[in-house]
Amino acid sequence: MGLLAERAAARMQTRQTYRTMSRMQRRRSAIQGGLGMREDFAREEPAEAVAVVSAAPEPEYMGELERLAQYRDQGILSEDEFEAKKKQVLGI
Repeated sequence: MGLLAERAAARMQTRQTYRTMSRMQRRRSAIQGGLGMREDFAREEPAEAVAVVSAAPEPEYMGELERLAQYRDQGILSEDEFEAKKKQVLGI
């Protein structure tokens, strides 16, 4: 066999080895990923975490309306001013 043929055979062997190693790594990653998913689903979440997730955050405008209601109750805003600001905040 000539020098060029030997080099070509070595390149082909290197490519085949690389492809095989790449396939093995992809399979290993896929299997480990699947095992990780099973572990995630098998694990139960604590009740506190579920309660925190289910509680919806208070909308931003609620705090604004509460503050305006306090100003109205303190006499800083009149009833008409309060209603006007409430409509502005709610976008009515």
